[in-house]
Amino acid sequence: MDLRQFLMCLSLCTAFALSKPTEKKDRVHHEPQLSDKVHDDAQSFDYDHDAFLGAEEAKSFDQLTPEESKERLGMIVDKIDADKDGFVTEGELKSWIKHAQKKYIYDNVENQWQEFDMNQDGLISWDEYRNVTYGTYLDDPDPDDGFNYKQMMVRDERRFKMADKDGDLIATKEEFTAFLHPEEYDYMKDIVVQETMEDIDKNADGFIDLEEYIGDMYSHDGNADEPEWVKTEREQFVEFRDKNRDGKMDKEETKDWILPSDYDHAEAEARHLVYESDQNKDGKLTKEEIVDKYDLFVGSQATDFGEALVRHDEF
Repeated sequence: MDLRQFLMCLSLCTAFALSKPTEKKDRVHHEPQLSDKVHDDAQSFDYDHDAFLGAEEAKSFDQLTPEESKERLGMIVDKIDADKDGFVTEGELKSWIKHAQKKYIYDNVENQWQEFDMNQDGLISWDEYRNVTYGTYLDDPDPDDGFNYKQMMVRDERRFKMADKDGDLIATKEEFTAFLHPEEYDYMKDIVVQETMEDIDKNADGFIDLEEYIGDMYSHDGNADEPEWVKTEREQFVEFRDKNRDGKMDKEETKDWILPSDYDHAEAEARHLVYESDQNKDGKLTKEEIVDKYDLFVGSQATDFGEALVRHDEF
């Protein structure tokens, strides 16, 4: 499967995804964990290193001396200080941690960017995306793979327009990221809910009833006996999903299901790092305060951010 076919499948993956009769499809979008380490500063700062740098990037600090680590950390602080006022606030630190947490998303966008930016102007227009993604597929009224490409294109265009904040049908990298990963952006969450409901709401009445909910996850496929997890999901629907007990989920109930308000680990970690490093207790950090606590932030090593900084790349 080439990139265009992959993206077309991704566009409606929830609608067309195939699953085994006893395989559960999970539509819920949870925040990725900051680290799989135990958060116990009395034992080590490994959790904090993973949270601040990203688990993979944290490993590359191992080869650096404390002096090198402090130097690189100082350069990272300059990037975290978004408003360039000489201080790192809890909010700026939270944004950095979230960026590290979701670096795989930005890497995914970066890997696709050149494919779609056909005129190399640093932007992706809707026409560029449509031409690269769909090309001549729209001319085939009966494609072999069974996909309705015109329907998919309409859906993509709607999402593209929502991601495009200024309405010029030209996406910046941030807008293109919102288009490809809408669940990561607050202003895109309505389209995630809308697309989910369109996938599951087979009778198109604007609601998801119990059988539609179960049918999206499980196909009987001639089997009379449901797996135990299906019975549990029926109970979950009645007890927790259908909050007003009317037998179906509306948009708000669907949003609570697929986009739950999880505990904000990035916010908690930012608060922790500020508390541990803020020597004068003014609620914000100077570069000196952060570097003084380099063992908390990065240990005696630095990051792929460190390697990136050597290459003068932007994280």
